[in-house]
Amino acid sequence: MLEYTSIYVLSASFLVGLPFAVLLYAYINSRRSPKPNRDGTLRILKEKSPNLPPAYPLKAYTLAQITSIGPFPCYATLTGVPLPEPYHAFDIKTAKPRPYRPFRWAYHQTMSLTRLEPNWWLELEDTYSTRLLQRSQILQKYKTKIIDRHLNISNPWRVEVACQELMEMVIQFLCSRYPQYFHFDTSKFVFLNRILGREFEVYKMDPLDFVFQNVPEDFAIVMPDDGRGGKYVFVAGMICSSVGWDLGEKIGKALGEIHGVVPEYKEKMERSMDRYFSKLTTDKPIQRGSWDIVVGEPLFVCGGEKFNKRRSGQDHNIKEEDLTLRVDWQTLRRLPLSGGIVFNYKALFTPVKEFEDEPGVPALVEKVLREGNKKILEYKGTWHVEHVVLPMLERMKRRQVEMGVWEEGKEVRTLEESPFYRGWEEKWRNQQEF
Repeated sequence: MLEYTSIYVLSASFLVGLPFAVLLYAYINSRRSPKPNRDGTLRILKEKSPNLPPAYPLKAYTLAQITSIGPFPCYATLTGVPLPEPYHAFDIKTAKPRPYRPFRWAYHQTMSLTRLEPNWWLELEDTYSTRLLQRSQILQKYKTKIIDRHLNISNPWRVEVACQELMEMVIQFLCSRYPQYFHFDTSKFVFLNRILGREFEVYKMDPLDFVFQNVPEDFAIVMPDDGRGGKYVFVAGMICSSVGWDLGEKIGKALGEIHGVVPEYKEKMERSMDRYFSKLTTDKPIQRGSWDIVVGEPLFVCGGEKFNKRRSGQDHNIKEEDLTLRVDWQTLRRLPLSGGIVFNYKALFTPVKEFEDEPGVPALVEKVLREGNKKILEYKGTWHVEHVVLPMLERMKRRQVEMGVWEEGKEVRTLEESPFYRGWEEKWRNQQEF
């Protein structure tokens, strides 16, 4: 009797799941084998169909609706975020990242969000090729600690849709922003990367692997899971720039579990962040930055215990020229079809000595390190370099007073140009020779 019951249950399960399987197959097949128009151009969704729901999360797209849209839709139309303007003056050989200085005073734990600038979602620099090679070597060593998916959620098909969306959005951005370096062949569906001298048949690749091979940034996709009360869960991504932890530790966890070690997160941020995520619409992507003062340029450090032990003491062999500002410049945006949210960040390194001609920066950083929230500073581990960086900042501040770019006794607060500083653009352009 038990054997027959199992057969009936299995048959019933198959019949219930068959429509879903057919739709998922149709979706994947449509994305990997898109059909061009008669003139050879790729089908692009020009206008929102009146039959489609408004931007998520007001109402989610179904798999059937997503399949009906077809391959490679226009994400500017779907999201309400315009494609970036072409950056014709950009030269990959001399390009420098914008000099982000995301320092704040008063210094306490907040999300510190601002509206994303569409032109700067992905930002390339002269380290592009060497950083991609470095990340590839890290991937070979750590594998699923770097790239992975978590499909154990209420709607696992949305994870695959989200990965595909991310790849297509990256392609559209790169080709629009840097047309001198990237091209997408709409008849063969081949992405040409002129910097690397490589072609990619995008619909024959894992979308996460494609992004990893072409963009030296980290991406994490989070998605609400009905099975966990609608909490946002880390379901897919590639993390190659983390220090003290790895993707393998975080994949499959909810936001609160991931940020549990962050000081004051649960008390001050957990509820507001979950609420913010649930209301984030596709047309309102945001950006923020986090920072640290480090020795050298540590890109990926696996193993928090070993890393924390290294920061528990003060090495008196450290020199001023060894100190680097590490900024993780982050963006957050809703994916229009899957309803997931993609978080990405780029690790940027700048010698601390660069602060010397940046008005107000030395005074602000010194103030934060001396008087900032002790719990946050302890979490960052700044103490292990303070014996070198604080005298350095004090000297820079006095020098700026002498030069007339900073006033003695002036109230220290977040710079008006935040996340930059006064006169940043002229210096930045001169460094790039254009």
